[in-house]
Amino acid sequence: MTRNPRKKKQAKVLRTFRKVHRVTGATLFVFFFVVSISGLLLGWKKNSNDILLSKTYKGTSSELKKWLPIDSLYLNAKQYFEQHISKELPSEVDRIDIRKEDGTAKFIFKNYYGIQVDGATGNLLHIERRRSDFIEGIHDGSVLDVYFNTKGNPIKLIYTTIMGLALLLFTITGFWLWLGPKRMRRRT
Repeated sequence: MTRNPRKKKQAKVLRTFRKVHRVTGATLFVFFFVVSISGLLLGWKKNSNDILLSKTYKGTSSELKKWLPIDSLYLNAKQYFEQHISKELPSEVDRIDIRKEDGTAKFIFKNYYGIQVDGATGNLLHIERRRSDFIEGIHDGSVLDVYFNTKGNPIKLIYTTIMGLALLLFTITGFWLWLGPKRMRRRT
Protein backbone atom coordinates (compact mmCIF):
# COMPACT_ATOMS: atom_id res chain seq x y z
CA MET A 1 0.00 0.00 0.00
CA THR A 2 1.62 3.26 -1.13
CA ARG A 3 0.91 6.45 0.69
CA ASN A 4 -0.31 9.49 -1.14
CA PRO A 5 2.76 11.80 -1.49
CA ARG A 6 0.55 14.83 -0.88
CA LYS A 7 -0.81 13.31 2.33
CA LYS A 8 2.72 12.37 3.41
CA LYS A 9 3.89 15.95 2.87
CA GLN A 10 0.92 17.30 4.83
CA ALA A 11 1.67 14.91 7.72
CA LYS A 12 5.26 16.15 7.77
CA VAL A 13 4.06 19.78 7.90
CA LEU A 14 1.73 18.88 10.80
CA ARG A 15 4.58 17.23 12.73
CA THR A 16 6.77 20.30 12.19
CA PHE A 17 4.00 22.67 13.29
CA ARG A 18 3.28 20.51 16.34
CA LYS A 19 6.96 20.59 17.32
CA VAL A 20 7.24 24.37 16.81
CA HIS A 21 4.02 24.88 18.79
CA ARG A 22 5.22 22.63 21.64
CA VAL A 23 8.78 24.02 21.85
CA THR A 24 7.65 27.66 21.68
CA GLY A 25 4.98 27.03 24.30
CA ALA A 26 7.40 25.29 26.64
CA THR A 27 10.06 27.99 26.14
CA LEU A 28 7.74 30.95 26.71
CA PHE A 29 5.38 29.35 29.25
CA VAL A 30 6.35 31.64 32.15
CA PHE A 31 6.07 34.75 29.97
CA PHE A 32 2.63 33.75 28.68
CA PHE A 33 1.55 33.06 32.24
CA VAL A 34 2.70 36.53 33.36
CA VAL A 35 1.09 38.25 30.36
CA SER A 36 -2.22 36.44 30.88
CA ILE A 37 -2.46 37.16 34.63
CA SER A 38 -1.36 40.79 34.26
CA GLY A 39 -3.76 41.29 31.34
CA LEU A 40 -6.60 39.86 33.39
CA LEU A 41 -5.79 42.22 36.28
CA LEU A 42 -5.57 45.21 33.92
CA GLY A 43 -8.95 44.35 32.48
CA TRP A 44 -10.44 44.46 35.98
CA LYS A 45 -8.51 47.47 37.34
CA LYS A 46 -11.48 49.86 37.32
CA ASN A 47 -13.68 47.24 38.98
CA SER A 48 -11.25 46.29 41.75
CA ASN A 49 -12.79 48.37 44.56
CA ASP A 50 -9.81 50.77 44.50
CA ILE A 51 -7.25 47.98 45.03
CA LEU A 52 -5.58 48.24 41.61
CA LEU A 53 -6.73 51.72 40.59
CA SER A 54 -8.43 54.31 42.75
CA LYS A 55 -11.55 56.07 41.63
CA THR A 56 -11.32 59.67 40.49
CA TYR A 57 -12.30 62.04 43.27
CA LYS A 58 -14.34 65.17 42.60
CA GLY A 59 -12.90 68.66 42.77
CA THR A 60 -14.86 71.84 43.35
CA SER A 61 -15.03 73.16 39.77
CA SER A 62 -14.95 71.78 36.25
CA GLU A 63 -14.43 75.27 34.78
CA LEU A 64 -10.79 75.53 33.76
CA LYS A 65 -10.77 79.31 34.10
CA LYS A 66 -11.33 78.81 37.85
CA TRP A 67 -8.41 76.40 38.12
CA LEU A 68 -5.00 77.20 39.51
CA PRO A 69 -2.11 77.14 37.02
CA ILE A 70 -0.62 73.69 36.42
CA ASP A 71 2.71 74.69 37.97
CA SER A 72 0.91 75.63 41.22
CA LEU A 73 -0.98 72.33 41.21
CA TYR A 74 2.31 70.53 40.58
CA LEU A 75 3.99 72.27 43.52
CA ASN A 76 1.07 71.31 45.76
CA ALA A 77 1.22 67.69 44.59
CA LYS A 78 4.97 67.57 45.19
CA GLN A 79 4.49 69.03 48.67
CA TYR A 80 1.77 66.44 49.45
CA PHE A 81 4.11 63.73 48.17
CA GLU A 82 6.87 64.80 50.56
CA GLN A 83 4.46 65.25 53.50
CA HIS A 84 2.45 62.04 53.13
CA ILE A 85 4.58 59.58 51.18
CA SER A 86 8.31 60.27 51.52
CA LYS A 87 10.94 62.97 51.52
CA GLU A 88 13.58 60.43 50.47
CA LEU A 89 11.84 58.92 47.44
CA PRO A 90 12.22 60.84 44.18
CA SER A 91 9.08 62.83 43.41
CA GLU A 92 9.49 62.87 39.63
CA VAL A 93 6.17 63.14 37.80
CA ASP A 94 5.62 60.68 34.94
CA ARG A 95 2.44 62.33 33.67
CA ILE A 96 -0.43 64.59 34.63
CA ASP A 97 -3.96 63.40 33.99
CA ILE A 98 -6.39 66.32 33.83
CA ARG A 99 -9.97 65.33 34.56
CA LYS A 100 -11.78 68.55 33.70
CA GLU A 101 -15.27 67.08 34.16
CA ASP A 102 -14.30 65.95 37.68
CA GLY A 103 -12.40 69.10 38.60
CA THR A 104 -9.34 66.99 39.33
CA ALA A 105 -5.69 66.85 38.32
CA LYS A 106 -3.95 63.52 38.88
CA PHE A 107 -0.19 63.65 39.26
CA ILE A 108 1.25 60.22 38.52
CA PHE A 109 4.76 59.74 39.80
CA LYS A 110 7.38 57.44 38.27
CA ASN A 111 7.54 55.39 41.47
CA TYR A 112 3.90 54.25 41.09
CA TYR A 113 2.26 56.75 43.42
CA GLY A 114 -0.52 59.09 42.43
CA ILE A 115 -1.85 62.26 43.99
CA GLN A 116 -5.20 63.77 43.06
CA VAL A 117 -5.64 67.46 43.72
CA ASP A 118 -8.59 69.79 43.32
CA GLY A 119 -7.96 71.84 40.17
CA ALA A 120 -9.54 75.00 41.57
CA THR A 121 -8.12 74.99 45.11
CA GLY A 122 -5.05 72.77 44.87
CA ASN A 123 -6.26 70.86 47.93
CA LEU A 124 -5.38 67.22 48.36
CA LEU A 125 -8.19 64.89 47.28
CA HIS A 126 -6.51 61.50 47.38
CA ILE A 127 -3.18 59.68 47.59
CA GLU A 128 -2.91 56.30 45.95
CA ARG A 129 -0.46 53.51 45.25
CA ARG A 130 -0.89 52.98 41.49
CA ARG A 131 -0.70 49.20 41.39
CA SER A 132 -2.26 49.14 37.92
CA ASP A 133 0.68 51.13 36.50
CA PHE A 134 3.10 48.62 38.01
CA ILE A 135 1.06 45.72 36.62
CA GLU A 136 1.03 47.41 33.21
CA GLY A 137 4.82 47.66 33.41
CA ILE A 138 5.00 43.92 34.11
CA HIS A 139 2.54 43.23 31.29
CA ASP A 140 4.55 45.07 28.64
CA GLY A 141 8.05 44.58 30.09
CA SER A 142 8.67 48.28 30.72
CA VAL A 143 9.14 47.61 34.46
CA LEU A 144 12.59 46.24 33.53
CA ASP A 145 13.44 49.42 31.64
CA VAL A 146 12.51 51.37 34.78
CA TYR A 147 14.54 49.03 37.00
CA PHE A 148 17.64 49.16 34.77
CA ASN A 149 17.08 52.87 33.95
CA THR A 150 17.39 52.31 30.18
CA LYS A 151 16.70 54.99 27.62
CA GLY A 152 14.21 54.42 24.81
CA ASN A 153 12.59 51.33 26.40
CA PRO A 154 14.67 48.69 24.56
CA ILE A 155 13.63 45.87 26.92
CA LYS A 156 9.96 46.68 26.39
CA LEU A 157 10.43 46.70 22.60
CA ILE A 158 12.26 43.36 22.57
CA TYR A 159 9.79 41.78 25.00
CA THR A 160 6.66 42.94 23.16
CA THR A 161 8.17 41.93 19.80
CA ILE A 162 8.94 38.41 21.04
CA MET A 163 5.56 38.00 22.72
CA GLY A 164 3.64 39.41 19.76
CA LEU A 165 5.46 37.19 17.27
CA ALA A 166 5.02 34.17 19.55
CA LEU A 167 1.28 34.82 19.79
CA LEU A 168 1.11 35.12 15.99
CA LEU A 169 3.08 31.87 15.65
CA PHE A 170 0.76 30.12 18.12
CA THR A 171 -2.28 31.34 16.22
CA ILE A 172 -0.98 30.08 12.88
CA THR A 173 0.36 26.75 14.13
CA GLY A 174 -2.65 26.17 16.38
CA PHE A 175 -5.07 26.82 13.55
CA TRP A 176 -3.14 24.50 11.26
CA LEU A 177 -2.99 21.80 13.95
CA TRP A 178 -6.77 22.02 14.12
CA LEU A 179 -7.40 22.21 10.36
CA GLY A 180 -4.67 19.86 9.07
CA PRO A 181 -6.05 16.60 10.47
CA LYS A 182 -9.53 17.49 9.19
CA ARG A 183 -8.15 18.00 5.70
CA MET A 184 -6.19 14.76 5.87
CA ARG A 185 -9.29 12.79 6.91
CA ARG A 186 -11.26 14.27 4.02
CA ARG A 187 -8.68 13.04 1.54
CA THR A 188 -8.79 9.42 2.62
